[in-house]
Amino acid sequence: MSRWCAFLTPDDPTGQVRAVGGHPVSVTGCHAFGLLDGPGIAAGPFSTSGGAGRPSGRVLTAVGEVTLFNAVQLRARLGSDAPPPGCADAELLLHCYARFGLDGIAAADGMFALAIADGDDLVLIRDHVGTRTLFHARAGDGWAASTSLRALHRWPALRTGLHLPAVRSFLTFAYLPGRETLLRGVDEVLPGRCVRLHDDGSMTEEIYWEPTEVEDARSAAEHALELRELLEDAVARRLPAGEPVGVLLSGGIDSSLVTALAAKLHDQRVRSYSISFGGTTPNELAYSGLVATHCHTEHRVLTVPGETVASRLAETVSLLDCPVGDPLTVPNLMLAEAVAADGIRVVLNGEGGDPVFGGPKNLPMLIFELSRDDPASDARASAYLDSYRKCYGDLPMLLSPDVLTALTDAPPLTDLVAPYLRQGRMTSLLNQLLHTNLRTKGAHHILTKVERLTAASGLEGRAPLFDRAVIDHAFRVPGRFKLAGTSEKWILKQAVRDLLPETIVDRPKSGMRVPVQQWLTGPLRELGHDLLLGSSARARGLFREDTIRSWLRGDGALLPRQGGKLWLVLSLELWLRSFDVGP
Repeated sequence: MSRWCAFLTPDDPTGQVRAVGGHPVSVTGCHAFGLLDGPGIAAGPFSTSGGAGRPSGRVLTAVGEVTLFNAVQLRARLGSDAPPPGCADAELLLHCYARFGLDGIAAADGMFALAIADGDDLVLIRDHVGTRTLFHARAGDGWAASTSLRALHRWPALRTGLHLPAVRSFLTFAYLPGRETLLRGVDEVLPGRCVRLHDDGSMTEEIYWEPTEVEDARSAAEHALELRELLEDAVARRLPAGEPVGVLLSGGIDSSLVTALAAKLHDQRVRSYSISFGGTTPNELAYSGLVATHCHTEHRVLTVPGETVASRLAETVSLLDCPVGDPLTVPNLMLAEAVAADGIRVVLNGEGGDPVFGGPKNLPMLIFELSRDDPASDARASAYLDSYRKCYGDLPMLLSPDVLTALTDAPPLTDLVAPYLRQGRMTSLLNQLLHTNLRTKGAHHILTKVERLTAASGLEGRAPLFDRAVIDHAFRVPGRFKLAGTSEKWILKQAVRDLLPETIVDRPKSGMRVPVQQWLTGPLRELGHDLLLGSSARARGLFREDTIRSWLRGDGALLPRQGGKLWLVLSLELWLRSFDVGP
């Protein structure tokens, strides 16, 4: 298990790989590739030549973390140019690029982060939806890239530090929604993009895939039938041949339909896994148990006590390249460990239903549109930030005066979402919201969190509802079939209605109740006080101490989401300590 790093530099490329903790595997001229110890599936180097308008004989070399779900189709398209059977998926994807350019990448379906030495350029390619992370930085006369942010942080040539605008973004979204990272000078490659780093220090970016709104006047029944076929295909292609498979089952419609399709399509045992927080915390175990019984899965409920969350929170946060202020991170890691302990290599999940088909996250925005009287172009983007109900409205009283002054000239936060919320690629408001959710929360929170925490346990977490063909179809479905009156994800429910009990299909989404406030006043109380009021946090100077003390005391505890806000600040502090990011 490993990750990769790549350099384009005239200054000792081999030495640069070693400096970030990598093992050099290919060095040609100014290009160097290395593999890094740690959880991942990096492989390489692989080489091929010619193709896609390149001079005959030019050799392309690549490393990557690549899992393909349509390798058979890609191999057929390559014909005689396909690499030998049984080759690594990264090698097959390199051949697709060599032969067809970015059209070959667009035709792939999978999870990948690929680096290619192409002439004088270093080419970076991230998968369509952003399952795997990919970062790059410029220092001196060279470029560095890696699937590990921690590796780039170790690069001696990069004199980095804390990127304050990203702190503000994280507190607003609970994740980082675009290119920025918390390290100054390090950017993330966006999903569906190809970034070309040139030896003269410049870079270019190309979009090889972006969801597109298409008018499709077919009936609801016709849309539901095609969607069902696409869902079955998406699940089938993600099932591990000849092996048992796990499914993370919450009891909601999304994870339930994935469980039902896996049980229907797989010829091996299907095991399902759910979380309980014990005590009197509201849960969905009755629903997940009903689905498990209905689908005849071997079901396991994992109880996660608050004491375990407290003891493992720092470790879990350190596994993430970018912090995620999600209180389910430790439970997610524990579930992955339980699945791996059962000897399972692949685990499916139901992530994607909300950002692709229209879940409850969109309702506050739809209500805002009905009543808004502000014609300003960024009013919708501001409302979107408010709808997260994180720390956006608290920033003036949470951030220290020095930080607020330093952020005076920073681009407004609305710039991160406004491009998706304007008329353009998407014309309907619902599709604009779904596009925003897909390209922000989907790529920079949901998918990358699941990928890193499952990889840490030696698993591959796969999300059929984020399948490229399923997403393409979702943006062909008229909005009235996705949000039918007050019924969210209506077309998705219609497509799988025969697979599940009516109780599951038609119940309103409630979501898992995570006892954050109980944790913060119980097993996490001492840790929270020590971290947020300790010498390290004070030296960093990000937050007003009086605000943190007030929140820790529970002042205004009747206000919703206060526990969630403290969780964000605590997660950020733990991540900064893990990465040794100073003031």
